Amino acid sequence: MTQPDVWMGDPPVEPYPFTDTAEVRSGPDLHPALLGLLPFLGVWRGRGQGGYPTIENAFHYAQEIRLTHDGRPFMHYEARAWLVEPDGTPIRPGARETGWWRPVQGTDDVEVLLAHPTGFLELYLGRVDKLQLELATDAVVRSATAKEVTAGHRLYGIVDGALLYAYDMAAVGQGLQPHLSARLERVV
Repeated sequence: MTQPDVWMGDPPVEPYPFTDTAEVRSGPDLHPALLGLLPFLGVWRGRGQGGYPTIENAFHYAQEIRLTHDGRPFMHYEARAWLVEPDGTPIRPGARETGWWRPVQGTDDVEVLLAHPTGFLELYLGRVDKLQLELATDAVVRSATAKEVTAGHRLYGIVDGALLYAYDMAAVGQGLQPHLSARLERVV
């Protein structure tokens, strides 16, 4: 396959010229469609615990969630977790997911799209109500080698300035079961 002539001899491309921000004091203006999600904007860190009927022992984890915007009507969501000892000592990397929180203009409805490196994608539909966001899966798509995840339910809330969440999952032959819960503090 040959490249178009326009690529030959063009100068190098400069770094991406636009910024994402996790706050409203710097960077691009917040899109008005994001006002209902504004309390969730930021970088959050904290600890949680998890378990599942198919997992032998409950576990502790630390997590960072980043919700940023670039002035358009959606937020970029990135979460990464790592397993920790009960005293907080890191053990190893854990779950990771990335995606988009998209408000449905003119409503309190929200669409959330999440991709997981373990081979599945989730589309959540939900509603924001002041400091609470409740989501349920509308669709889950898996690769042939991914763990069987069939549904999810997530509840996020801002309580006393902290981000609390609970995640129920249906997977590997189980119906919706509690899986994760955490309390994260805003660091940005």
